[in-house]
Amino acid sequence: MRVCVYCGSSSAGPVYLAAARQVGATLARRGIELVYGGARVGTMGAVADGALQAGGRVIGVIPQSLTTWELAHNGLTELRVVAGLHERKATMTELSDAVLALPGGAGTLDELFEAWTWAQLKVHTKPVGVLNVANFFDPLLAMVDHMAAEGFLKPAYREMLLVDDDVDRLLDRFADYRPPDYTWSDDPVDAGR
Repeated sequence: MRVCVYCGSSSAGPVYLAAARQVGATLARRGIELVYGGARVGTMGAVADGALQAGGRVIGVIPQSLTTWELAHNGLTELRVVAGLHERKATMTELSDAVLALPGGAGTLDELFEAWTWAQLKVHTKPVGVLNVANFFDPLLAMVDHMAAEGFLKPAYREMLLVDDDVDRLLDRFADYRPPDYTWSDDPVDAGR
């Protein structure tokens, strides 16, 4: 099994770096390969280092243009250099059986929302989740719940986004995940949701 982890290349507080290292180590301990953005800095570097130090396999995927800027990690099991960001996201999703977002910035949210949207559109049936480290995602989850309450997000779509503050529990939920059963509505009002 492989899990794609979305996280940041920017500097982050110690709690987030420690959580990223723990996620990497937990994946390795459970025999799960890590797929991530390929950088050696920020929480990206921490999750990779955590997995590698615990004996895990790590596949990094980084766009050519970011190999210097994000400082590509040279100690990985495999580093794939791709043409651009769109190819990076598609490759990471293709290589993985599940998607996990750690706290991060705009790029992390972009990746998370694309993976979640693809699940809603049945492009894939992989579990998509967030590890809510130190309640980082609480404001975002409040917005997600608001979107559902206002009718912009179907209940089945909301159910797809798995949330936990414990990586082992979240990985257990990934293993048991079955996508919700739903159909697209013929109602034009619902079609845009």
